[in-house]
Amino acid sequence: MDAVLCQDCGNRVAVVKFSPAHTSVQWTADAARHCAELCGDGGGPTRGCLALRRSIDNAVTAGALRLSTREQDLL
Repeated sequence: MDAVLCQDCGNRVAVVKFSPAHTSVQWTADAARHCAELCGDGGGPTRGCLALRRSIDNAVTAGALRLSTREQDLL
């Protein structure tokens, strides 16, 4: 997993990207508590943070985050 910073709020999360459509995000408790999109309206759990999703996509485009082949798990 690689660290990605949200370009909106600066929260740091761990991310692994398996395909353009499959992304796994591991939130720290602190980042989840401070994300305005996750806890902004108090309406319960959400499917994620759009600002963070954009940050992840930008990291992929910039080459800072690469698709995982998971080959290391197969060895």
